[in-house]
Amino acid sequence: MSSASEQRREQLVEVFNEAAVCEKCPLSATRTRVVFGSGNADADLMFVGEAPGAEEDRQGLPFVGRAGALLTELLEGIDLRREDVFIANVLKCRPPGNRDPQPIEIESCEPYLARQVQLIEPRVVCTLGNFATKLLTRSQTGITKVRGAPQVHSLGGRTVFVMPLFHPAAALRTPSVADTLRSDFAKLPELLKQAPPDAEPAATPEPSNAEPQSSQAEPALEADQLGLFG
Repeated sequence: MSSASEQRREQLVEVFNEAAVCEKCPLSATRTRVVFGSGNADADLMFVGEAPGAEEDRQGLPFVGRAGALLTELLEGIDLRREDVFIANVLKCRPPGNRDPQPIEIESCEPYLARQVQLIEPRVVCTLGNFATKLLTRSQTGITKVRGAPQVHSLGGRTVFVMPLFHPAAALRTPSVADTLRSDFAKLPELLKQAPPDAEPAATPEPSNAEPQSSQAEPALEADQLGLFG
């Protein structure tokens, strides 16, 4: 590991330690554990979901239920492991009853996600589901219209490709969604080969499902979280 990578990893652990005791919103009173994220601190590919569920809240790890198993399977389908990517959520704490995130919760967690993107330095950020997609693309266009079409956005002070994807939980409920999700995952290896985008466009055109132009293109607090930032 290079000195720069080690320094960024140490900074990521510092952000984790800050988030682990965060009391900026009411979710701090109802959570079991903060679910900061896990994976490779030098990942080129990052996934961002909405919020932890019950099992994630219990274990302190993201995407560990059935949807997480499908995410692992989808990664294996493109010759990647969970250890090769970084997985996080917009919210770091579970909303009671898995209700929709509230504005104060989003506002409180946004700096943590921004720092994650800034320190991990991914080339591609995949948004999983409608909520994460709308928030990170700053658009109210639904996931069905934008899925599978890479966009360029500034996140955490970095210009990255944002790839909207259906949430794995939706794929578990609907076979046709699962087929679409597999098809969109298959686009990721080529997208990762593209040079990082230089800057976010001043005006974002109406989204389509076309590919981007190729020419443009520790000590942690919990024992079971020691491998979060491998």
